[in-house]
Amino acid sequence: MVIGATGPDDIVTAMRWAKATDTPIAVQATGHGANFPIEKGLLINTARMTDVQMDPATRTATIAAGAKWSHVMAAAAPHGLAGLCGTSTDAGVIGYTLGGGLPVLGRAYGYAADLVRSFQVVTPDGRLRETDPQNEPELFWALRGGKGNVGVVTSLVTELLPLPRLYGGGIYCPGEHTEALLRAWVDWTRTVPDEMCSAFTILRLPPIPQIPEPLRGGFWARVAIAWPGLPAEGEALIAPLRAAAPVAVDTVEVMDHAALDRIHMEPQDPLPARESCLLLRDLPPDAIRSFLDQVGPAAGVDHPLLTVEMRHMGGAMSRPSPVEDAVCARDAQYVLDSVGILAAPPAAEAIEQATHQLYTAMAPYGTGRTMVNIHGTPGDEQDRARAWTPEVYERLRHDKATYDPANLLRYGHAVTPA
Repeated sequence: MVIGATGPDDIVTAMRWAKATDTPIAVQATGHGANFPIEKGLLINTARMTDVQMDPATRTATIAAGAKWSHVMAAAAPHGLAGLCGTSTDAGVIGYTLGGGLPVLGRAYGYAADLVRSFQVVTPDGRLRETDPQNEPELFWALRGGKGNVGVVTSLVTELLPLPRLYGGGIYCPGEHTEALLRAWVDWTRTVPDEMCSAFTILRLPPIPQIPEPLRGGFWARVAIAWPGLPAEGEALIAPLRAAAPVAVDTVEVMDHAALDRIHMEPQDPLPARESCLLLRDLPPDAIRSFLDQVGPAAGVDHPLLTVEMRHMGGAMSRPSPVEDAVCARDAQYVLDSVGILAAPPAAEAIEQATHQLYTAMAPYGTGRTMVNIHGTPGDEQDRARAWTPEVYERLRHDKATYDPANLLRYGHAVTPA
């Protein structure tokens, strides 16, 4: 059964019906994270709930369950404000934030969960609750980084940034110069200020019309840049990257914050993807060599992974949240993630094999954990638990037992009740 919710009352009704009939519940706003089957369950679709209410005086926004970051950016831009969104404004705000939220400007401002003031949430007992640091603080803790394990969020209130513009874009080099650009980027990340945000990406792009020329059909190495400071300072900081290898395309420029999608240029159309990730402690020389052996030029232009990215962590993302939360990535210096586009079975098998080989090779340099939003299709309980430390996972299991003892919210990246 599918419920197309138009407001909190619809979600309350759906949750009470699910409890009364012992029907498991899934929630979806966009297509992100739709990587599990829902059999004999209830799907609550929140895509109709897109309201965004701005309060410029307090620099906050109240965001409904189905709103995307594009809705928030459009509402915030006239006030010179912006939300702390990720690499695509096509992502839903709620699901992104419940997983902690990995912002493009994370090194400068922290995780999206750090800026949340309050939630309105329906718990599996059918109660509509308000939670913040003073009111049901344990529920507030579990919703910031614990994904959707304790309830269905109908809206949240979050702080906004007084940042109408930023300096950002991508520096693209032909794929044969991957090693030079990668080694320069790793050395560079050890020297830049916290406000400099970047990611190194290997792209093997298909020859399809959705990809602009001259990138279409090419093999590229890219460093994506996001700098919230003065453009002249940002330009001086990235000069070593521009000198590291021959630059074929350079899109780094001053842009409106609402145009942030131009930095990573992620696909806007739905695609069936195999995603995976690993938090990394560091990138010593042997880690760089292992990475290049797996996905560098020697792996060939026909390597099945569309993108493989390492994002620079640290900065504000390494500092504790002002209010304790369940985000468990603050000790990582980088995060590795990959995407393969699933098509016919032979392609899927090749993607699975390449993904396994890459993460096996990089495991010695990892923390052993993942980020829940880019974990990929969740496996068994041991696999799902990798998104948190053992202590946080056990605390989430006890919160799950408190708010969802019947385990109705069991789809997706679910925690088993204690």
